[in-house]
Amino acid sequence: MSDHHAKKQLGQHFLHDAAIIDRIVRAIDPRPGERIVEIGPGQGALTIPLLRRHGALTVIEFDRDLLPGLARIDAESGALEVVNADVLTVDFTQLARGSRMRLVGNLPYNISSPILFHALDHAGAIADMHFMLQKEVVDRMAAEPGSKVYGRLSVMLQAFAQVTPLFDVPPGAFRPPPKVDSAVVRVVPRAPGSIGVHDARLFAEVVKAAFSQRRKTLRNALAPLADADTLRACGVDPGARAEDVAVPRFVALGNALAQRRSGTMTRG
Repeated sequence: MSDHHAKKQLGQHFLHDAAIIDRIVRAIDPRPGERIVEIGPGQGALTIPLLRRHGALTVIEFDRDLLPGLARIDAESGALEVVNADVLTVDFTQLARGSRMRLVGNLPYNISSPILFHALDHAGAIADMHFMLQKEVVDRMAAEPGSKVYGRLSVMLQAFAQVTPLFDVPPGAFRPPPKVDSAVVRVVPRAPGSIGVHDARLFAEVVKAAFSQRRKTLRNALAPLADADTLRACGVDPGARAEDVAVPRFVALGNALAQRRSGTMTRG
């Protein structure tokens, strides 16, 4: 499949470093009977070793020009199911077929965050995710309060999943080399009973408002949603900035506002 040229508009960078590929497969550690789905198989760098190790794999590939090469992999290496679609339109719950699948992939960097949130919308059907992403994005995903890169992505992901950076990958591991470092991350959706977010949409609204203007205090940034007394009641300092507030405090604030809204609706 080496005759295929990476398409810049699709954010394609094809992994070719054998040592990195082996390290990713060992991190995934596929076991018999598991349902594994790869996003963006590209030229099959990860697909082939996963198939040889596991025997069966489903891949989601948007680029039609890559399909003939994937068909050859199917004939040579194992049972490969190819879904030709934009991953953001794929119903992961349906694709899991009643089990909890494992998602893997070298994600297109230009749509990595939307893919992560799309996957979390189907978290009940996903056991875990192992993704290659831009290192800067992985740093933001796993950042802790007080960090300069702790932000909306950090809070939204950590509220619903456990995020573990595994290792960095240099540009030279890809063709063509990207202009940034990459990293592999493990994301494990939390059990529904341990999440604690009562209204996911309102929670997202609170987090977005809090980080929309990072230099503002939460008293000002969240003024349309919550007053200072509500913030204090949830353990949030009204004079603090969003980057200093831990994920559980955002969850508590979102739940307090959800409870207030439901009470208002009930009385109405």
